[in-house]
Amino acid sequence: MAKNLKPETTFLNLEQIKPETKYKQYKMKNIAIIMGGYSSEYKISLISGNVVHQYLDKTKYNGFRIHIFKEKWVYVDENNAEYAIDKNDFSVTVNNEKITFDCVFNAIHGTPGEDGLMQAYFELLGIKQSSCDYYQAALTFNKRDLLSVLKPYGIKTAISYYLNKGDSINTKEIVAKVGLPCFVKPNKAGSSFGISKVKSEAELPIAIEIAYKEDNEIIIESFLDGTEVSVGVINYQGEIKVLPITEIVSDNDFFDYEAKYEGKSQEITPARISEELTQKVSEVAKRAYEVLKMKGFSRSEFIIVDNEPYMLEMNTIPGLTTESLIPQQAQAAGISLEDLFTNAIELALA
Repeated sequence: MAKNLKPETTFLNLEQIKPETKYKQYKMKNIAIIMGGYSSEYKISLISGNVVHQYLDKTKYNGFRIHIFKEKWVYVDENNAEYAIDKNDFSVTVNNEKITFDCVFNAIHGTPGEDGLMQAYFELLGIKQSSCDYYQAALTFNKRDLLSVLKPYGIKTAISYYLNKGDSINTKEIVAKVGLPCFVKPNKAGSSFGISKVKSEAELPIAIEIAYKEDNEIIIESFLDGTEVSVGVINYQGEIKVLPITEIVSDNDFFDYEAKYEGKSQEITPARISEELTQKVSEVAKRAYEVLKMKGFSRSEFIIVDNEPYMLEMNTIPGLTTESLIPQQAQAAGISLEDLFTNAIELALA
């Protein structure tokens, strides 16, 4: 009989319910989708976050777009009105009603979302979140520390040379160690910001200054002449799953910002490599995920040289735009964006 129905089983048009009141009345989960950030990647993060918001299962979740910038943390509603986030408990008040969140979906590329700062903050507050824990985030965001940790597990890497801002620069010493051409990279940055391919010793000081604009630590790596691939690894329905591998063929000198985001590359999924090599690369990517006790998404970049994969880096908040690699790989595996995001949230909540 109708009078015995519980409120959460009543049939209503959820689209007519204000987001800030749905959870309280109808037991739906409030999901904070954090996006933006403090780095050069903030524009890409905003796109990723909006894609998550768009494809969120509206029958299960109330999605809240939370913009995180140095100057403000705000909830942005459907009319682009902004409401300040209370950093004391990561809540927001809308129309005199305080809203708290069951889970945070992290879509911030770069600091403070990918380097462990937000993860540690939510850990202190006891709020569940979709990405890896703070230690893993900090470690993977630091390229040289990540590669140092993984080397003892047999994961191959390029020859590298490290510099901190203020160190003396001995170009002859650098070239003697890593050779030419080589890559100069910010140690803690993404989306290829600040990366240069250096072909002569004279170009090194300029490339180093460019890298220092993004970070006060840099890593200089030997050039690996081989096939570049990107490997997504996720925990899907409780099992670690390696997604179909993507082969990267850049129209530019390397997989730079234009190649990643402005169509100057071919991204071929599955990669045009043998089944045996696919298995080998997948095993290395999965081993890295397991060794680091990862959670959530990871996307690792490799160069294959003489049938051996060399790891370049691991991203724990990879791009989630419809054109990004993880969504492409998920689609090739038969996983829709809605399922991909639902899985991440449900694992976090569990």
